[in-house]
Amino acid sequence: MEDKLGEVLIQVQDDLRQLKCSLEKITINESGATLDVQALDNAIRKTESSIKKHAEDYQKTVNKQLLVLPSIEDVQKKKVQVPKWKPALESIPDVRPQRQDLLAVLPGEKHKSVTMRLLCNPTHPNNRAIMHEKFGISLPVIHKRSITAAKHPRRIVGPVVSLQATKPKGRRSLAVPEEEKGTVPDKSFLHMSVHHKVVCLHPREDSSKIGQFGSKSRNQKQLKLETEPGSSCERTSRECSPCWTTIAPPPSATSKNMDDRSVVQSTDSLIPESPQSLPAPENISRYPFTIIKGWINPMATDFSHFKQSFILSWSSVVNALEALEKLLRDYAVPLAKVSGERLVEFGHVWNNGWKTAPPGIGLLSVLENWEEVLSLVLRPGQRYKGEGGISVAAICIQSCWRRYSARTAYLRHCRRKWAAGIIAISWLMHTQMRRVRKALQARRFRQLENYRSRAQHLAANWKHIQSSKRTIIHIPSLGYSQSQRLSLRGFDILQNTQISRLCDIRGDNVQVIYVCPRHLGEDILHYYSNLLKCDGATYGADTGTTQASSCIRRFVIITPEAVDYFPIHNMCLSTLLKYSPRTLKRIRHLIQGKQAYIVGGVAHVDDLAVADELGVPILGPEPAVAQLYSTKSGGRRIFVGAEVDVSPGQGDIYSLNQLHEALAELMTQNMDVQRWLFKMDSDHSGRGTAYCDLCHLSCYNWALQKYHSYGPELWKTEWIRESVLLRYLDEIPEWLTRYAQPAKPSCYPNWACFLETFLRQGGVVEAYPPSDSVTCLTVDLLLEPGGEVTMLSCGDQLHSSCHLETIGSTVPQTSVNPETLHSICMRVGQACLQHLIVGYVSVDLATFVDHNTMEQKVWAIDLDLTYSDQLAMTQMLLMMTGGTLNWHAGCLEVPMPVREKCCEHQIAAKPPVVHRYAVLGSRLCHSNLSMLYHSVFLKMCKAHGIGFNMKRKQGTVFALYDSSERCSIGLIAVSEDLQGALVTFARNLSVIHQEISASKMQGETNFKELIKEVEEVLQMIAQNKLRAVEERPSA
Repeated sequence: MEDKLGEVLIQVQDDLRQLKCSLEKITINESGATLDVQALDNAIRKTESSIKKHAEDYQKTVNKQLLVLPSIEDVQKKKVQVPKWKPALESIPDVRPQRQDLLAVLPGEKHKSVTMRLLCNPTHPNNRAIMHEKFGISLPVIHKRSITAAKHPRRIVGPVVSLQATKPKGRRSLAVPEEEKGTVPDKSFLHMSVHHKVVCLHPREDSSKIGQFGSKSRNQKQLKLETEPGSSCERTSRECSPCWTTIAPPPSATSKNMDDRSVVQSTDSLIPESPQSLPAPENISRYPFTIIKGWINPMATDFSHFKQSFILSWSSVVNALEALEKLLRDYAVPLAKVSGERLVEFGHVWNNGWKTAPPGIGLLSVLENWEEVLSLVLRPGQRYKGEGGISVAAICIQSCWRRYSARTAYLRHCRRKWAAGIIAISWLMHTQMRRVRKALQARRFRQLENYRSRAQHLAANWKHIQSSKRTIIHIPSLGYSQSQRLSLRGFDILQNTQISRLCDIRGDNVQVIYVCPRHLGEDILHYYSNLLKCDGATYGADTGTTQASSCIRRFVIITPEAVDYFPIHNMCLSTLLKYSPRTLKRIRHLIQGKQAYIVGGVAHVDDLAVADELGVPILGPEPAVAQLYSTKSGGRRIFVGAEVDVSPGQGDIYSLNQLHEALAELMTQNMDVQRWLFKMDSDHSGRGTAYCDLCHLSCYNWALQKYHSYGPELWKTEWIRESVLLRYLDEIPEWLTRYAQPAKPSCYPNWACFLETFLRQGGVVEAYPPSDSVTCLTVDLLLEPGGEVTMLSCGDQLHSSCHLETIGSTVPQTSVNPETLHSICMRVGQACLQHLIVGYVSVDLATFVDHNTMEQKVWAIDLDLTYSDQLAMTQMLLMMTGGTLNWHAGCLEVPMPVREKCCEHQIAAKPPVVHRYAVLGSRLCHSNLSMLYHSVFLKMCKAHGIGFNMKRKQGTVFALYDSSERCSIGLIAVSEDLQGALVTFARNLSVIHQEISASKMQGETNFKELIKEVEEVLQMIAQNKLRAVEERPSA
């Protein structure tokens, strides 16, 4: 910092030395009236510019902020202030003429030498008066400093920052006009006192905005620098300098005439940093000249004076001048006032580094009226009014049109190229998809042909297969549509509710491969291993241990590896197995050289792919046949073909008008029906069912009076029912909108949502049995490939809060005569065989007492072409009890174990057979079950006496489905009579609920609804027994 300050002081000394040389050349005319002080004024101005330039650079480097030096004010106009800083006069060398030099003055020049002596002594009290009287110059008051003050200068304290090295700027001398050269006395030096004034500093604008002249309004808002000496801080804050100049006070009027180096240094602060930036206007130029309409008059006095003054540096001026003339002609500027000094400075800087690039609008910085010229230049279309404007306009129009044409052609080419690419890709995708579609169709057709050939082989050898060792591959797949599968929560657990199929190994010649839709824990595997050892048929016999070990070896549980790849996609089990090559390979290894067939669930097209990969037949219908007849409408067609009683209704409804007309017709034909059901074709578990009661129909009472007035016989005539039919058609739309309700609001919140899906998928309209006491039952049939029909299971249904959803049953059924039930099932089975339906079939029936005839009626209401949950639980029941279902007697016969051993020569006694009744619950849900592990749960049940007694063949058995969530279980309660089985079932549910639930944490469960359903059944059984006792004496 001291080095830089020293450089500044040295520069000040050099400038003052040049000032001394200039003062020596000052001459006084003979009359002594005038004195040329132009040289003194120019020297002081150049000196001030140089000091300001170096001081600003120093302040920028040290403090990294914009600082300015104060201007030199007239001490006569302003009150003298104590200066904050001024150069030490003692440090300036005394170069005044010596006494021996003054002795050589001629006698005639004595008066002149005295005057010059006073002028050369600035400390003389008459110095300022003589300068003001002779030359009109008012010098500031010089305060004499002490020697100690000069030796110990005051140190300026400020923020200390890192200094950055700066390169010295180049300097080039400019010619000094000849008329400014004068003579002053030798050995003289002028001492001046500098008064500092505090000036407001303005922050520099962002450098990114420097040089941007695109905005006219921004340039017009730039203010001029103050040019008058003695301006205050307020005026400085009002008149801000432009963004491309350094904020500094204007130079005084007496610092114009300096040497070449001082001139170059002063130009650095005037020339903008970039050629496109414009300076702030300064004081009035001494060499102004005008350019009219872009032309200079070489004979003009002002231009001649300017040219004569800077003739030595004219080579650097002429290029800038020609460029300025061309710019003004191009933009048709009528008048431009040029500052000669700025033009010289601009030409000097341009020649040094900017000559390679055109100056452009930066030339306007040399104009005194640059704001007016700039506003004119920036005016739109001004270029076309100047020299060559028509050509420039034509070139601009041509270039714009060529650019537009080229751009349009390019865009058209790009669009065509893009369209060609899209067409090519689409065609390639189409051909690829077509090829893949054909390949898939050919593959599926080949799979279907293989299925049919294997089905024929299975039908021809069915009896042989049933009597020999065989392997059953159980795949409990639910091949629903994708939308249905995605809407089901816990889809993998639903598929695993038939894990009781493992109990098929109770046959000695049967080996079971069970494909599980999820990974089972060791607790479940251990549970089923122990459960399958307890074969009720061999319990207590000598071969019990051998039979138990044989059972463990005859079942395998396999989980496809694709379960880990698609955890949330709700794919059916057949699809997961299709994409599990390692599992398929393992199954092929297990069934190699054995008789095997597949027992699936809800049919799916991927069943054919799995069967084709394994090379085994499927005990079931084709997927297309199954999808056709497993719907509600398809089931009605089967029942009609079987000539069994069906509920009044109509199927294959796909439009709203068809729905209204069919419902009105059915309502007029069946006046005794109080509730009508609407079932979707793809309904399962009562999810797609809605109902509406006739009691809300306003015209029903009127129609009922019409019916009673005509009688049942006449009411069959169409013209009598016509008036009621028309009335129904008018009121049915509003009636359905207001009073129709979905059976499960969790699936369909209102009738509008249900109706939309109903009409999209199709469905049926059916009558609900016209009775207060309706019992539904499910019968499971096996349609053997050989053409025989076998009843496997039958039971009365148990419902939850929704009376259309089945969650359990009582086995065997006790609501329908066994012979009647057997007859109905045989007819339905034969009708299915005629439609190429084989495998496991589940038939839902409804029985009630007709109030008109007081006879029991049985309606066939649903047909499921799948392996049912009831059949799976029945297999476990038969496994645990070792019994068989006698369909002719309608009872479950269970052989009791023989306690005593028979002698060798004594004939073995036939074990006694007893009857048992069971309650099956396949879908029992409780959210609090997840808090207990299965081992803890089983111990808790054992502590409460919940278990199965193998000796008495009664008790409770559980079916466990999963190890992670543990929210669903299955339960079988076996007792000597139906009432005892129901009581045991309800008690078990109540105990479990109380153990796993708190008063404030009941959880989500269907235990309570099922307990209420059991209580209603118990009340009905008690009423039936009481009625039987009352009728017996009368008989």
